[in-house]
Amino acid sequence: MKVIEGKVVAGNTVKIKVGIVAARFNEFIVSKLVAGAKDGLVRHDVEDDDITLCWVPGAFEIPVAAKKMAESKKYDAVICLGAVIRGATSHYDYVCAEVSKGIAQVSLQTGIPVMFGVLTTDTIDQAIERAGTKAGNK
Repeated sequence: MKVIEGKVVAGNTVKIKVGIVAARFNEFIVSKLVAGAKDGLVRHDVEDDDITLCWVPGAFEIPVAAKKMAESKKYDAVICLGAVIRGATSHYDYVCAEVSKGIAQVSLQTGIPVMFGVLTTDTIDQAIERAGTKAGNK
């Protein structure tokens, strides 16, 4: 059995470029996700200059920006980050459903790996916990 794991680059000769799309809504949470993603990439030998961060207003806009990045052919992968926290209306359900479908469609349509890093939580405390402010970035 072949197992693929470890570094996201093949030695020092192949460089990858990664786009990160991050939602500004709940930025105090999303900024922690961005820091965790960047840290993980750098620890796997992706250079800081090969990471591009694109901020969008909210999670609903993530798929559009991710598609633009993927279609540009400038990036080998796109990471999508956001935090949708349940409120008193059904808005949460619509946003969560559409952003998850949209991100999946971008990956399938472009053939570029598009990672789903959008927290969907019931409470702010759950989002804080998962974003790494208490026990590490999950």
